[in-house]
Order: sequence, then C-alpha cells, then structure tokens
Amino acid sequence: MDPASLAGMGLALVAIVVSMIMEGGDPMSIILLPPIILVFLGTFGVAMASGMMKDAVGVIGLMKRAMLSPKIEGGAVIDVVVKLADRARREGLLALEDEAKKVEDPFLRKGLELAIDGTDSDEVREILEAEIDTKRKHDKVGAKIFTDMGGFAPTIGIIGTVLGLVHVLENLADPSQLGHLIAGAFVATLFGVMTANVFWLPMANRLKRISELECEQMMLALEGVLAIQAGSNPRLVARKLRSLVPASAEQDKAA
Repeated sequence: MDPASLAGMGLALVAIVVSMIMEGGDPMSIILLPPIILVFLGTFGVAMASGMMKDAVGVIGLMKRAMLSPKIEGGAVIDVVVKLADRARREGLLALEDEAKKVEDPFLRKGLELAIDGTDSDEVREILEAEIDTKRKHDKVGAKIFTDMGGFAPTIGIIGTVLGLVHVLENLADPSQLGHLIAGAFVATLFGVMTANVFWLPMANRLKRISELECEQMMLALEGVLAIQAGSNPRLVARKLRSLVPASAEQDKAA
C-alpha cells in the first residue's frame, strides 16, 4: 500500500490539533455534533444532487481506493512482458497460450489472448486503447464527486454558521451565553473548510493520480503486447518499455 494519503491527512490533522493546543484551545471544543452532521451530510447531499445516483453509491469504495491503493510499478509489467517476449521469440506466439492464463494483470492477459488468437495488431491496439479511454472516463467521474464535495463543503459550513448566528440573535437577552454560542456557530465553517482541504480535495487529486499511473501501466502493457506479437527482440522490448517509464521510478526499483 502507498501510505501517502493516510500519512498526509494524518499530518494535517496533527498540525491543526497541535496548533490549537499551543494557542491554549481545547480540541474537544470543536467536536460539536450539529455542525458535523450538517457539514458531512449536507456536503454529500449536494454532491450527490450534482451527479447521478450511481456515482454517489460507490463513494465508500472510492474512499478505500484513494486511501488504500497499492503501489503501482510499471517495472513489474516490463519484467513479465520481456519474459514472454523471449519465449515467444524462441517458441512462437502460440507457446504463450498457457503462460498467458497465469498473468495476474487482467489487461495484459486480455491483450495477450487477443494476440494469440490471431487478432490483427491494429485491431489489438484499437481494442486496448478503447479500454484505456473508457477507464480514464470512469475514473474521472469517480474523482469528480470528491472535487464537488471539496467545492461545496465550505459553503455548507457557512450555512451552518449563519444558522448558529441566528440562534445567537435569539439569545441576546442572555449575554453569558453569547460567547459559547458564537464560538459554536463558527465551528461549522471550520469543519467545512477543513474537510474540503484536508479530505475531499486531496482524495480527488489522489484518485486522479492513481488513474494516471494505472493508465500509464496499461499503455506499457499495450506496447508490450504489440512488441510480442511482432516478434521483437526481448532486449529491444525491454529498452523500449523502460524508455516509457520515468527515470525516478526505475531508480526506485533499482534501489
């Protein structure tokens, strides 16, 4: 698992809590149920209203994907492709029929099956590129709901603050309660801004980044399949595919 999201969000929350304590505040003073309910449910509600029901239903799964996504390494795909290219060059493409069934990457396995079945290379490229484009569109929709939540949350927080200030005005006759009521009113704005910038927008950007890396890996698999189908030299296949991987990723793997 790549811990960037969990570590980053945790660090941001720690910074908020520590700064509040250093200023003499009590972190528990902002744990108020009404503004929390308003901000979280209200934000999700308006984000759901701005899309389709099927987009909102999978939000929990998208959160897990953003927080717990495994590391994505193109080098692993390259190793598999080079191994298959070597065997295909020595024994022929049909020799990969049993080997293809053992490939863990479903996209690479699909490409190999198309090539082994004798599908024309142009058609293989067209089919696989269409699948990559479809994935990009699907992932874009998944990231959009969190982008929307990041945009709506601060406004929902302001609505909560206005509601709290209305309650303050109703109690002007009791000055002893005003300080507590005003502070409570602004908690909604705090949660609105905080959730937008600590949770929702980072999750949206994280999903976009994961999609980008996965699509790059799929492009590696596509080029690898076409190289295997063409009977290219395994060393040239490795060199070509590694040229498509950022140098930093190759250095991390070597380390």
